[in-house]
Parts: sequence; structure tokens; C-alpha cells
Amino acid sequence: MNKGLVALAFGGLAIGMTEFTMMGILPDIAKDVNIDIPSASNLIGLYALGVVVGAPTLVAATSKYSPKAVLLFLMLLFFVFNAIFTIAPNEWSLFISRFVAGLPHGAFFGIGSVVAAKLAKPGKEAQAISMMFTGMTIANLAGVPLGTYIGHHYSWRITYAIISTLGLITFLAIYFWMPKLPPDKQNNVVHQIGYFKRWDAWLIVAVIAIGTGGLFAWISYISKLVTSVSGLHPDEVSSVMILVGCGMFVGNIIGGKLADSMLPTKAAVICFSAMAICLVVVFFTAHIKGLAYPMAFITGMIAFTIGSPLQLMLINNAQGSETFAAAGGQAAFNVGNSLGAYFGAIPIAYGYGYNYPSAIGILMASIGAILAYIFLIKYAIPNHKRKEAANRKEIEPLSDILAE
Repeated sequence: MNKGLVALAFGGLAIGMTEFTMMGILPDIAKDVNIDIPSASNLIGLYALGVVVGAPTLVAATSKYSPKAVLLFLMLLFFVFNAIFTIAPNEWSLFISRFVAGLPHGAFFGIGSVVAAKLAKPGKEAQAISMMFTGMTIANLAGVPLGTYIGHHYSWRITYAIISTLGLITFLAIYFWMPKLPPDKQNNVVHQIGYFKRWDAWLIVAVIAIGTGGLFAWISYISKLVTSVSGLHPDEVSSVMILVGCGMFVGNIIGGKLADSMLPTKAAVICFSAMAICLVVVFFTAHIKGLAYPMAFITGMIAFTIGSPLQLMLINNAQGSETFAAAGGQAAFNVGNSLGAYFGAIPIAYGYGYNYPSAIGILMASIGAILAYIFLIKYAIPNHKRKEAANRKEIEPLSDILAE
């Protein structure tokens, strides 16, 4: 296994823990610094804002440097500001350090996706990208439950000290294991930003922001879903979340293999369609207690098959602006996080049950599948045919020379 990919997976683990552990220990932070829960919830929004701001700005600002140097800088930023967050004494220092800690997120996965594809063997690019995202699935499987347990029973500051240390370990792994890839000399900020002057770029952003919202409409309310609708005891929620994490781990691997076996956009259509179907099952069977556990695994698995196809879809479509596009995809993913949680809350506000956010998820995943299909027909297939034609033209003259 390529050690450079292992280093990227460490980064995925650290970033996954810092993002998702917050949801479980928010009450502990609020109590420790003497603020209310609504105020403490700003820590979630500020991190997401940091991701959205940092993804394009940091990629653009570092475009002339080697990928290894940029990844080292990003993880140093991650390590330092998560460490500051760990010792922050008051509300405002928590808010500022949390925002800055979110800045490297999108840029790391954007640059990391491009680096992983370059380190991969031909035809294995999506599986290499899925290796990086494996770190995030391990975070959901083991890191987040462990961090939540430590935060509840000991201190949330210990949890974030561990997360900060993981950032330092990632920094060292990148330094020792990542090969030094040369910077793209033709790359510049104007060229990178120019990618988002194209309609196809914004279509992909819409695919990600709306389609992945289907996942977050479901998972944002899964605790109430399994307790209020399925009838599980609150103590069983952690077991459900572990199963969701297991499903995400398996789904991430399946998604990588799927995207390498066909056009990534076609894989995205299949994955979003499967997600919508799965959420239909969740909506109509959530009241059946015996199905809560298997559906947690299955839904987590199907939902997370989408990651690698979307990243490779971005990279393949953004010739010369791959890094910026992949980072923008991470920003769109976090927009999907916010949209899914926001729209999922609407039926609850009107008095409907906690299975109704899954109905919103069905709609969002279905729209994602439709938009991905439009992109497939209008852009992906024609681009693929042009590349095949260009490859044939390169091969034919060579065959003529050999024949002579």
C-alpha cells in the first residue's frame, strides 16, 4: 500500500473527528464555558463556514507551491488551531479558533484527492481517493464514539487534545511518506477561478449540495428517529451510530470500486438513486424496531458510496483546475450538510414524526440523481467520447510508423 495514501487517510481521520465529534459533546462544552446550547451550536456553523471559506481561498493562495508543501501547511494550521481550541478559556476564543480550524478542511481533501489520483495506478484513481476518505469513515466508526465518550466522562478538552495530536501525526506522516510532487507551473489563481465561470462546474456543485443533503436530512435526526419512532432506548443510539460508521466504511470502498469500473458520473447517478430508494424504505419501516439496526448499517453504506464518484467526477471535468474544483466540491458537501439539516427540520416544526426528515432526504437524493443524469448526458459522455477519439488518433500514427 502506498504510504502517501496512508498519510492522507490519517488526515481524513483527524478532520472527520474534529467535524463530527462536536455534535456529541456540545452540551459538555456549553457547560464548561458557561454558555447556552444555542450559543454553543455556533461552533458547528462556524466550522462549516470555515470549510466553505477556506476551500477556495487556501487552494488559490497556494496554487504555485508543491502539493506536499501545501498539505504540510494545512495540517500545521489544523494542529495549531485545534490545540488553541483545546485551551480556549471563553466563548469568543472558542469561536475564532473553531472557525480557523475549519479552514484547512476543504483544501486538504481537494488537494489530497488530486494527489491520491496521481499516486494511483492507472484505472485505480477512485479507489485511491476512497483510501483517503477511509480515514473519515474510521472517524465515524470509532473516533467519534470514543471522542464523545471521553468528552462525556472526562473532559471535552482531552478529546480535542487527541484530535490536535492526530493533526501533528498527519503532518509527520506527510513529511516522511508523501513523495514531493512538482507544482503545476501553468497553474495560477485566475485560471483556477475561471473554472467556475462554466455552467457545468455549477451543475456539479448543485449535484453535490442538493444530492448529499439527502444523507444529512436523515443522519441529522437519526437519534430521535431510532428512539421516538423505532422505540430504541437512548442508550442504544451509540450502537446505532457505530453501525452507521461501519456502513460508511464499507460503502466508501464500494464507491471507489464502482467509480473505477464505469464513468464516475454514471456511478453518481446509481449511488444517488440507491440512496433515495433506501430512504424510502427507512421512511416506511422506521416504526419496526427490529429493522432499526440493519437499516442503520445499510443506509450508511449506500449513502457513503457517493464520495469517491463525486470527487473523481470533479477532477475529470476540471482539466487544469482539478485542485480548485475538488476543494470546491468539499465546500458544496458542507452546504449539503446545512441544507439537509435545515430542510429536514421543516416537517418536524410542523408536528410530523422524525421519519419525515427521511422524506426530505428522498426528495434531495432524487434531485441529485436527476441532476447527475443531466450532467452525464450533456457533458460526461461527450467528453469521454472526445478523449477516446483523441487517444485513437495518438495510437494510429504510431501503428503506421511501426508498420513501416
